[in-house]
Amino acid sequence: MRKFTPPQIIVFSFLVIISIGSILLFLPVSTNANGSMNFVDAIFTATSATCVTGLIVKDTGSFFTPFGQIVILVLFQLGGLGIMTFSVLFAILLGKRLSISNNIVIQDTLIGSNKGSISKLLKNIVKVVLSIELLGAIFLFLRWNILNIENIWHNFYSAIFHSISAFCNAGFSLYKTSFIKYSSDVYINIIMMLLIITGGLGFIVLLNIPKLKLWKKNRRNIWATIDLQTKIVLITSIVLILVGTIFLLLLENNSLMKNFSIKQKFLTSTFQAVTARTAGFNTLLIANLKQASLFFLIILMFIGASPASTGSGIKITTFVILIATITAMFKNKDQVSVFSRTIPKEIVREVILIFVFSLSWVIGISFLLLVFQNLEFHSTSFIKILFETTSAFSNVGLSTGITSNLNTISKILITITMFVGRLGPLTLAWAVMLHRGKIFYKYPEEKIMVG
Repeated sequence: MRKFTPPQIIVFSFLVIISIGSILLFLPVSTNANGSMNFVDAIFTATSATCVTGLIVKDTGSFFTPFGQIVILVLFQLGGLGIMTFSVLFAILLGKRLSISNNIVIQDTLIGSNKGSISKLLKNIVKVVLSIELLGAIFLFLRWNILNIENIWHNFYSAIFHSISAFCNAGFSLYKTSFIKYSSDVYINIIMMLLIITGGLGFIVLLNIPKLKLWKKNRRNIWATIDLQTKIVLITSIVLILVGTIFLLLLENNSLMKNFSIKQKFLTSTFQAVTARTAGFNTLLIANLKQASLFFLIILMFIGASPASTGSGIKITTFVILIATITAMFKNKDQVSVFSRTIPKEIVREVILIFVFSLSWVIGISFLLLVFQNLEFHSTSFIKILFETTSAFSNVGLSTGITSNLNTISKILITITMFVGRLGPLTLAWAVMLHRGKIFYKYPEEKIMVG
C-alpha cells in the first residue's frame, strides 16, 4: 500500500468526520421535528461545523435536540483542534526540507527541548486548547449565572457550548439572533472576543507570546525575542481590529447604530471587527448593514486569521507578504522583506498562488450562485451572494440571512466552498512545498507588452 501524503491525510480525515457527522445529524434523534432534516441540509450542517464555519440552514438552538447540538459541538471541536494539530505537525514535517538552522528553530519553537517527541507536542496542543476553553466557559457561566440564576444547568451548558464555539471560531450559537441581546454587555463581549482572538492566533503564536515578557521593565525592543510570523500576526491583528472598529463606527454611526449609546457603538463595532475575520457571531443585524459595511466585512473575512489556527481565510501572513510583494515591485526591488527580514522567493510564489486560487474560487462560486439561485432577491442580491460565498470560503459564518433560502444546488456549492476554504489553500501550499523540484532547462525569453 502506497504512503499517503500529508494533504491526502488531512482531506481524508475531514471527509470521514463530515460523513459520520452527517449521518448522526440525519437521525430523528438529532432534531425536534422528525423527518424535517433532509440529507443535503445534514451534510451542509456537518460540513459547516467540521470546517468551523457557522453557516446554518436550521436554527441550532431550537431545531436540534440536545443530542444534535452535542454532535455539532463535537464536530467543531474536532475540526478546530484537528486543523491546528495538522498544521503544526506538517510544519515540522516540512521543516525537515529546510536548512539545518531553520529546522532547529522550527523544532525548538514547536516542541521545545524534546525535539523528537511528537506525542508531547500533541498533548501540549490539546492541553492549551482545553485549558483556554475551560477558562472561557467558567467566566461565561459566572456571568450568565448572575443574569439568570434560575437556570443553572442551561447556563452551564450554554457556557461550554459557546466557549468551545468561540475558541474554535465556529460561530455556532444556541441563540436565534446570536449575541445581539448581549451587544451592550461589556463582560460577555470581552470574554467572547478574547476566545475568538486566541483561537485565531494559532498554537505557534500562542507559544511565542510569553517570550515577549511584557511584565519586564526597561526592555528596548520587546519584539526582538519572537519570530517573524508572530510579529506579523500580532501587529497585523491589532491593526485590523482597530481599522475594522473605526470603519464600522464611521459607516454605521448614523445608520444601524444611530440609537445606540456610545458604549454600545464601540462594543458592537469592535466585536464585529473581531468576529468578521474568524468567527460567525454577531451583535449587529448583518442583513441591515449598509452595502459599504458589507463589502468592508467581505475584505476582513477574506484576509482571515493566522496560520495553524482555528480560523481560515487567505491568512494574515499571506495578506502581509502580498502587500510587501506589491510594495517591492513598485520600488523595483528584487527582494521582498518584512520587518527587516527577507522572505524566500518560494514563499512569495506560494502566497501569490494562494491569493489567486482563493480569489478565483470566490468569484467563480459567486457567479454560479447567481446563475443557479432562482429565488428573487432585491437589488442588493449580488453583494449578499458575494458576502455568503466569502463567508463560506473563509469559514467565518456571518450571513445576511439568505442561507436557509438557498436552493439545493446553491447549498451544495456553499458546502463544497466551506470544505475547499478550510483545506484548499492549506493543502495547496503543502502540495507545492512537498513537490518542489529543480528545473534543468529554460525556454528562450521573449518580451511582450503588458499594461
